[in-house]
Amino acid sequence: MDSAYVIKKPIVTEKSTHATEESKYTFLVDRKARKDDIKKAVEQVYGVKVAKVATQVRKGGTKRTRFGYVEDKVTKKAVVTLANGATIELF
Repeated sequence: MDSAYVIKKPIVTEKSTHATEESKYTFLVDRKARKDDIKKAVEQVYGVKVAKVATQVRKGGTKRTRFGYVEDKVTKKAVVTLANGATIELF
């Protein structure tokens, strides 16, 4: 898989921001991407060495709004642990 299409965007929440102190970064990735694809993409885009990749497929669901029902998409997120205490500047 082409590494330009693997990483969609970084996930910046309070929990993921605290995890950056442990060199763990969270990204929204393509659903078809495997762990080795994600590892190669992060190493190419950010120029760091990746030690570990953990993935999670988040199921979609139906949410009720005042205009009716809305379907959420199924997404995949990856938590990437960097080697040797390296950091990524997201901003």
